[in-house]
Amino acid sequence: MAILDDHMKALVRDHTLGFLASVDADGTPNLSPKGTFAVLDDEHIGFGEMRSPTTLANIARQPVVELNFVDVFRRKGFRFKGPAEFVANNDVRFQNLLESFANWQNLHDMFGGIVSVRVERALEITSPAYDRGADEADLVARFKDHFNSLYP
Repeated sequence: MAILDDHMKALVRDHTLGFLASVDADGTPNLSPKGTFAVLDDEHIGFGEMRSPTTLANIARQPVVELNFVDVFRRKGFRFKGPAEFVANNDVRFQNLLESFANWQNLHDMFGGIVSVRVERALEITSPAYDRGADEADLVARFKDHFNSLYP
């Protein structure tokens, strides 16, 4: 059953910086930014693994993770939860998965593998500003102005 709809896929495609939460050995959360996310199919999101030893150890021990993607201008996003699997770059499945990472061709040689997350739950994230009647176009304009003021 397809979990990821076109809107969700576009968010991941267009805002490839996401955050992966896993569980450390002591049971505490580990939140890690990842910048090479891609939609693998209607049920899977993956990222090219680089410099992620803690995340890989956590997934090996307890594979359930949560991913978060937010469009900072629209103040909307999604939380995705499900089991993760690491596919090493010497695994026969790696080359097939790599096809989804065409935007990252310049980094393929740095991938130690690909972490694939089977999305079992997807929840929408919206800013409380919408609860107060905020208009999406106004929020986009306001936050564009804000970020432009940070980087003139």
